[in-house]
Amino acid sequence: MYTSGALLLTNDGEFVYKVTHPKHEIEKTYNVTIRGKINKEEIETLKNGVIIDGYKTSKSRIRILKTDEEKNITRIEVIIHEGRNRQVRKMFETIGKKVIALHRSKIGQIEVKDIKIGNWRYLTETEIKSLNV
Repeated sequence: MYTSGALLLTNDGEFVYKVTHPKHEIEKTYNVTIRGKINKEEIETLKNGVIIDGYKTSKSRIRILKTDEEKNITRIEVIIHEGRNRQVRKMFETIGKKVIALHRSKIGQIEVKDIKIGNWRYLTETEIKSLNV
């Protein structure tokens, strides 16, 4: 309900496996908005992996996009290749941060910046090949 962005729909099970299984390391890029600020130690904790649901997440790439002191929010880019159930939200929970908005901006090199909410399009052959599937 509080997540937006890229979603791939297909009836090709092998394609889904190759895009979603962590061993294929297809990156998913998220723009995350959290309540409050995040410090360097918390960022390092997330980058190095945290324990959620009994497993340690793989390393991730994280960078602060913007801190809005007035609204008391921080926008962060998170790049992971696992994508387990509610993983990004749970990662931030481990450091005591509440995710208030989550947007998946990219899957691999496929971006959704030019697609309006509720619209869709077919992948190009080049995009399919970029996923190495």
